[in-house]
Amino acid sequence: MAGDLIILSAPSGAGKTTIIRGLLERRLIAPESVAFSVSHTTRAPREGEVDGVDYHFVDIPTFQSMIAGERFLEWAEVYGNYYGTSLDGVLPHLERGIDVLMDIDVKGATSVLESHPEAVGIFVMPPSFDVLRQRLQGRRLDSPEAVERRLTVSLWEIRRYHQYEYVIINDDAARASEALAAILQARRQRSSRLKERAAAIAAGFEAEFESRG
Repeated sequence: MAGDLIILSAPSGAGKTTIIRGLLERRLIAPESVAFSVSHTTRAPREGEVDGVDYHFVDIPTFQSMIAGERFLEWAEVYGNYYGTSLDGVLPHLERGIDVLMDIDVKGATSVLESHPEAVGIFVMPPSFDVLRQRLQGRRLDSPEAVERRLTVSLWEIRRYHQYEYVIINDDAARASEALAAILQARRQRSSRLKERAAAIAAGFEAEFESRG
């Protein structure tokens, strides 16, 4: 039984990182059932970020060497920095039946969904433009010019929400984390995921009634 490749995308500032953190910290799903894909990036760590937890922070030559070695499931250059998802951080989990949750931008998600149509796309949408602007400004991570640039890109991203199988409107982070957990739980209950176990149970019923004559 292979795991599901789950792609979570959103405009910058929509809160997808907070949603994932809530999912994991509140243990809304069994921790052993899902792995979070930690992306590689060439940007500098922000205050509080931990290498190997938030990102794998690498220099540009290392990243380019990984590109040349075809070690990425997807990669892109965003605002002058490289970001990518390594195959080594995804495939071993999927092969063991563990779902892999990828936090990638819309451009990267489009590439993965085209090359892996079996992947599950989830789009996190802010409740309004004004709320997104307030969140970006409140983070105090970017200059006013950078905030405006992200807001401009957000329109292009919002227009593509229909490419995703699921949409979560993040008007409340706790509820949004619960919605993400519900999607992951529902995916794991599909008959195709439980085929072997369900077949064994059904065979047990058949054997019981056959023994009764």
